[in-house]
Amino acid sequence: MRKETILHIARHALFLLCTLPMAAQSQTSNVIDEVIWVVGDEAILKSDVETMRLQAEQEGIKWNGDPDCAIPEQLAVQKLFLHQAAIDSIEVTESEVSQRVEEHINYMIQIVGSREKLEEYRNMTLTQLRNEMHDEIRNRLLIENMKNKLVADIKVTPSDVRRYFNNLPEDSIPFVPTEVEVQIITQLPKIEEEEINRVKNELREYTDRVMNGETQFSTLARLYSEDPGSARQGGEMDYVGRAILDPAFASVAFNLTDPKKVSKVVESEFGFHIIQLIDKRGDKVKVRHILRKPHVSDAAIDAAISRLDSIADDIRSGKITFEKAAMYVSDDKDTRNNRGNMFYTDNATRLRTSKFQLKNLPAEIAKVVDTLEVGKISNAFSMMTERGKTQCVIAKLKNRIEGHRATITEDFQVMKDVVLAKRREETIKKWVSDKLKSTYIRIDDRYKNCTFEYDGWIK
Repeated sequence: MRKETILHIARHALFLLCTLPMAAQSQTSNVIDEVIWVVGDEAILKSDVETMRLQAEQEGIKWNGDPDCAIPEQLAVQKLFLHQAAIDSIEVTESEVSQRVEEHINYMIQIVGSREKLEEYRNMTLTQLRNEMHDEIRNRLLIENMKNKLVADIKVTPSDVRRYFNNLPEDSIPFVPTEVEVQIITQLPKIEEEEINRVKNELREYTDRVMNGETQFSTLARLYSEDPGSARQGGEMDYVGRAILDPAFASVAFNLTDPKKVSKVVESEFGFHIIQLIDKRGDKVKVRHILRKPHVSDAAIDAAISRLDSIADDIRSGKITFEKAAMYVSDDKDTRNNRGNMFYTDNATRLRTSKFQLKNLPAEIAKVVDTLEVGKISNAFSMMTERGKTQCVIAKLKNRIEGHRATITEDFQVMKDVVLAKRREETIKKWVSDKLKSTYIRIDDRYKNCTFEYDGWIK
């Protein structure tokens, strides 16, 4: 057995031992973990299966067939792809991993409602969650890239699409859910200079107290930092790369050299910070910080809403178009540069699109848009951004496409994607079946009566 496999088993054994209750540890003193499958020179442990089962339960994933058989088989298939990715020198960059981690975290935040709720639900800070997800996301990307290489040459013609759907009963034709296209204009309520100065002076006072030896940075972070995740850790963040951090924060954090000193006050998208270096390791830095957020007054929110309502009236009366108003007035750089149009990246296709299902819009915007007629503009309303800032918005429903069965004339791309996905799935399954014939596989006897998706596991 390879050294890497032995280390893999040892790491899992240590993890299981540390997470078991004491009574359970004493009962399993002889057998901590066990190898249940071997694929090539990669081991699959019983704890791997239990971890995937727990993740599936948390995410509401259902398995085809018996989970005790389906889960280890899926893990084994993943090993095949990762092994081939290594042979073919498939790589992913750290920035790609970081971006996908952030997308996944933002998705989870939308599901549970806030960063604080997510940290409470997972019982860890966002930084700890990022680190926990890193290797799993990296492996997912490697598997995706390996699959993409296998299906790169598959093409589908219009005649292929027509032929495929001509042979399908109507109830098997894909149903396209209601989709909307939305434009927005945003304004961030103006924070009074007095409030900004108050926050900066607080942070400078904290710096003086640390430098004078009056108190420790970590104590002040626990007491005053408005980053709830790191505050509980005395402001401490785990080792992190530059790409994951806010650019302004990263610029200061990576230029710190003396752990005894405290940075100048730094403004980021989240608010204002002071930072203290803990350690540097390669292209990663470990720091602690204190975050303070200037408070937005009700008067400032009311003023921003009033400005947007006035702009909406000018658009309705024809004095200016929504597109020009978005370009000249909106604070949101992404939609401003797209004439107010909202876009997002579809998780399934990884393609950028302006067509949203309501569930993919921010909740406040979806609620407003759902009541609008096409071409109409909403009254101004306030909402919280992903960065925890108050934002005021007017929204225009540009287009609504009601849910319907796909047709060649209206939904060719949807139907083409179905056929392409079918062809790719067939190619991937054939590759796995062929790969099994030339790969060393050993499975525990308890799985030999399983009904698997692929033949060839039992030899």
